[in-house]
Amino acid sequence: MDWEKLKELIDEQGTAFEAFKSAHAEVMKKHDAVTAEKLGKIEKSLDDALEAKTKLEAMVEAEKKEREELEARINKRGIQANSENEAKALANLDELNIVLRKACKERDVTFDALDLDGYAEYRKAQAKMFREGKENLTADEVKTLSVGSDQDGGYFVTPDTSGRIVRKIFETSPMRSICAQQTISTDKLEGIEDRDEAGAGYAGETAQGSDTTTPQIGKWEIPVWWIDTEPKATQQLLNDAAVDIEGWLAGKVADKISRFENAEFVAGAEGKIRGLTSYATIADSGAGVAWGSFGHVVTGVNGDFAAASKPDKMFDVIGNLKEAYLQNARWLTRRSVITKMRKFVDDNKQYLWQPSLQAGMPEVFAGYPITRAEDVPALATDSLSLAFGDFNAAYQIVDRQGIRVMRDPFTAKPYIKFYTTKRTGGGALDFEAVKFLKFGT
Repeated sequence: MDWEKLKELIDEQGTAFEAFKSAHAEVMKKHDAVTAEKLGKIEKSLDDALEAKTKLEAMVEAEKKEREELEARINKRGIQANSENEAKALANLDELNIVLRKACKERDVTFDALDLDGYAEYRKAQAKMFREGKENLTADEVKTLSVGSDQDGGYFVTPDTSGRIVRKIFETSPMRSICAQQTISTDKLEGIEDRDEAGAGYAGETAQGSDTTTPQIGKWEIPVWWIDTEPKATQQLLNDAAVDIEGWLAGKVADKISRFENAEFVAGAEGKIRGLTSYATIADSGAGVAWGSFGHVVTGVNGDFAAASKPDKMFDVIGNLKEAYLQNARWLTRRSVITKMRKFVDDNKQYLWQPSLQAGMPEVFAGYPITRAEDVPALATDSLSLAFGDFNAAYQIVDRQGIRVMRDPFTAKPYIKFYTTKRTGGGALDFEAVKFLKFGT
């Protein structure tokens, strides 16, 4: 991993942010189209720097994993990748001619059919080119060294397919990193709801309080749901491919299931994995709302922040959250909303959004970290596109003992099926721990 490159990206991000603040200040003063265009270009460079930094950090673990897997496969075969073995391999190449001639003689095969003499001519012409230069080669020697024709040496020049696989990056919502998780061995997780309180009051010498003030409790439950997929490949491909096809398929399936889960944790409907944004919300003035619904604050504009004093409603959301949840609170929203949040300033013209200038640390708004979740609803009339709170307290993820893979070589011969299943559930537990900003009137 090129840590110097990562440091350069972070420095570039900080420089872009300073330029962004300066250009945005010009827009606030002048409101001219030229400066606005300049701001758009700077903002795009800031987006690019953030995206590059995020991808580079993600590549650290990916490259580390690939390197460890490669070393494990090499060690399993009893091979050490070092210069000594490379020298031995080159020496063995010179002995190949003798070995193949002997093998052909034992099997009564005409050795000339293998055309290894052509290879000898190729090696001789190559050595001459290195010593005397290509301008001193004869026409026959040039023909011998031709790669464009298979018969003239092209067969010896095979493509190197040992480069890493370039993977497309799919955006998702890292809900598992901010929500509570628990693995179970049954079909659902149950717990106790303690939402009532005991009574207290004055008592006299000959009078005491009533036993009707004993607190009441309830019960909650979160079932797990089946998620499955069944990729397949031929046995010949599994045997002959230069890469680990089975491992590659397993990685692709795990990534897809992860993204599917994350989307459901955010927006899954009732009767499935229940998503955080699928619950009813009620306008919250700060006194709280009925249990079973989340509180929200409206922006006053359909599909956008308020027309004036745009960040004020966000501070109303912060103010509606109880003090106990603020210590672990964060914002949850998508990239397009963050783009708008970057422009918000306080009364002292200080920007409320700040980029991450340290590897592994999130960007922040008004002092609270931001989690990017592309499964959060896009900006639209009455959309719940921004949430704030303690998501570890608010939402519970339940797993039924991980991913299971059944290798099936029988039902679709000559294909091998990899029937992959997982049982996962999710649901809200604490409806006071999260508040929403509703983009509507």
